[in-house]
Amino acid sequence: MTADTLDLIARGLGGGLLGLVIGSFLTVVIARVPNRSSLWPRSACPKCGARVAAKDNIPVLSWLLLRGRCRSCGEPISALYPLVEATTAAVFALVALFIRPPAAIPAYLYAAAVAVALTVIDARTGRLPDAIVLPSYPVLAALLALASLLTGDWAALARAAIGGIGLWAAYGLVHLLVPKGMGRGDVKLAGLIGLALAYQGWGPLAVGALGAFLLGAVWGVGVIVKNRGGRRTAIPFGPWMCAGAALGCAVGAPLWDLYRQLIQL
Repeated sequence: MTADTLDLIARGLGGGLLGLVIGSFLTVVIARVPNRSSLWPRSACPKCGARVAAKDNIPVLSWLLLRGRCRSCGEPISALYPLVEATTAAVFALVALFIRPPAAIPAYLYAAAVAVALTVIDARTGRLPDAIVLPSYPVLAALLALASLLTGDWAALARAAIGGIGLWAAYGLVHLLVPKGMGRGDVKLAGLIGLALAYQGWGPLAVGALGAFLLGAVWGVGVIVKNRGGRRTAIPFGPWMCAGAALGCAVGAPLWDLYRQLIQL
């Protein structure tokens, strides 16, 4: 086994383990932030109010060992908890493995955690809380600035600023033209996504921005076809913005290069 292979394994495992821990914290954020509740004290059973002991708070494993039930009262505990933990672990592992430059990994781990939390919150409540979105701007900007300081790539930081402002402005225009079709929370999130995507390049920004609308449109058509809603059915767009951003990070650069090659033919 080569040193490069060992490095990949170590980064993937490290990212995944960190994701499990952060995912456990995100379950608290998801449950409490929409209600404007404090993130402290530690977790408790939503049914009986019993505090969750440390031995019962191991991400994913504790839920499986307890068969999805509270140790104190035996009431079912939502599968959303281990799902969020496992999803965060998987996303963190992918970020640790594939985000370049390595100096930018902390920024994208933070962005991934925010995306997981906002995806679930928006899907459940139709809201993108300012308490999560707005503080993420200075945090993500500072982490990206640190990455540029370490790599000397200030052009990426300038591109990120332009992308953030540009995507925020584009969403803001849509909101002004169609207020009921685009919420203010989506506009605020757009700037954050533009910041993260443009740091990776114009390709990830273009693919991520377009991908959000394509994925959202496909889902919306599916809702109508399956008779689960009509044209007036409100569909949270935040999850598709985050999914589009993930798509942009994953395949935006090669798709952009392919597009440029095609238009030059």
